[in-house]
Amino acid sequence: MKAIVHHKYGSPDVLELREIDKPIPADDEVLVRVHASSVNIAEWYAMTGLFIGRIGQGLLKPKDSRLGADFAGVVEEVGSSVTDFKPGDEVFGGRTGAFAEYVCVKKAIARKPANLTFEQAAAVPTAAITALQGLRDYGQIQPGQKVLINGATGGVGTFAVQIAKAFGAEVTAVCSTRNVELVRSLGADHVIDYTREDFTRSDRRYDLLFDIAGGRSWSECRRILNPDATFVIVGGPRTPLIGPLSHMIKIKLGSRGASQKVVFFIAKFTREDFIVLCELIESGKVTPVVERTYPLSKTAEAMRHIGTGHAQGKIVIEI
Repeated sequence: MKAIVHHKYGSPDVLELREIDKPIPADDEVLVRVHASSVNIAEWYAMTGLFIGRIGQGLLKPKDSRLGADFAGVVEEVGSSVTDFKPGDEVFGGRTGAFAEYVCVKKAIARKPANLTFEQAAAVPTAAITALQGLRDYGQIQPGQKVLINGATGGVGTFAVQIAKAFGAEVTAVCSTRNVELVRSLGADHVIDYTREDFTRSDRRYDLLFDIAGGRSWSECRRILNPDATFVIVGGPRTPLIGPLSHMIKIKLGSRGASQKVVFFIAKFTREDFIVLCELIESGKVTPVVERTYPLSKTAEAMRHIGTGHAQGKIVIEI
């Protein structure tokens, strides 16, 4: 089968389209013929080796040469102990190595929402799970709360605006001028154009700050938080070697002794949360935003685009 691989760290030039062995499902696995995948910043870090994840992936070269986590496709074969899926089922989910024609999956899989194309469904897993778990589990979002989403137009941000609205929050989205209409169309109650207004100088106070873009200090952000607010850090500036981790640590250390709660987290794929997302999508409350699609052979170009930090919604790979 065809797959994208990389045998060293570096720019998108290290990515190669190669023929590799087609996986064989174990007794408890499902073999999926992948129709589409999508690009996340995690893949960019894995490719470049600029994040501390290199410690787990291999210090000098990647232990696993394959990339990609999100997929949507059709079940081709099921293991002998699998009873909840059958060949022909349209599914989506998360599995390492999804920039390929086939993946084997055990748990992180669910039936594709009927109202989405494969390309749209492939945009969901990592970004939407991150938004859902960050807002619901770590932000403890409640109806009627005032929520600020900083970085509202990337993959996670576009889902976060819609999911926060679905949970009944009053949402303020921070974005650039070119994205104002996009976030309004997603349901944001208020939009702050950061090229014209400093959101940390706003008169509004928020119960939850969901920070994807990062770049602002704790003292700046604290000014706009209610005393019992929660600050969920999702991302930050891409500093060399450790990526956004330095920003996260600075915020966490700066908040010591404060009444507000500061958390950062790593999202986890669960079938239960994929089902929650299916319900939100099929009800019309959440719709994936896909900016561009690329064929598998052009994955390097897709990675270059996400590396700019200016993607609108998700970048999808057609396979």
